[in-house]
Amino acid sequence: MTRISTCIYHFLVLNWYVFLNYYISQQEKDKQKSKLFQNGGQWKYLTMLNLFLQAIFYGVACLEDMLKRMKGKKDIKFITAFRDLLFTTLAFPVSTFVFLSFWILFLYDRELVFPKQLDDIVPVWMNHAMHTSIFPFSLVEIILRPHCYPMKKKGLTLLAAASLVYISRVLWIYLKTGTWVYPVFAKLSAVGLAAFFSFSYIFSASIYLFGEKLNHWKWGDLEQSRKKKK
Repeated sequence: MTRISTCIYHFLVLNWYVFLNYYISQQEKDKQKSKLFQNGGQWKYLTMLNLFLQAIFYGVACLEDMLKRMKGKKDIKFITAFRDLLFTTLAFPVSTFVFLSFWILFLYDRELVFPKQLDDIVPVWMNHAMHTSIFPFSLVEIILRPHCYPMKKKGLTLLAAASLVYISRVLWIYLKTGTWVYPVFAKLSAVGLAAFFSFSYIFSASIYLFGEKLNHWKWGDLEQSRKKKK
């Protein structure tokens, strides 16, 4: 049965992400802050999509916690499988990618990803909520309980599909509006963009494999026993 501490953690983090998504949605009503969401809306940013993704994942995690405690079962097969697939292929890789890519670019040249003028629009706490806290939350999730990873081919294919969908949206927004989602893209040639997007997938795939290693290091024996039961 899921520990009460784990249930409480998932409930608190879910509420945090719900609050962030609600708070951001309200900013579109502010004329000054709404400029951030021109030409594509808030969903053009991977950061915003990640916040929504995390809310979905922790919502599923809370649902699983509740069902396990109500039914007294170790696994609710469909929900558990969906939770694991969502976390391993998207929630962990995307949150870690957003954290690392944002801060690497920010420290190199913040104008490439978060121009200084945004400081007057996005408060410091919000910046860290969107780009910093997302990583430790994902790490804690790995430590709290095991997640069964799919076959590498399946996991990496799903991650590649999600990456392709987002890249396609970025290109579509540029073709429709003539503006790039992130300033860094405007600095690159066509070849540079192709290289950047390719490297981004390789980077996210490496994060996926890193998450799998962490999960195996912490829960290896238990994970194998769970797979044998299926």
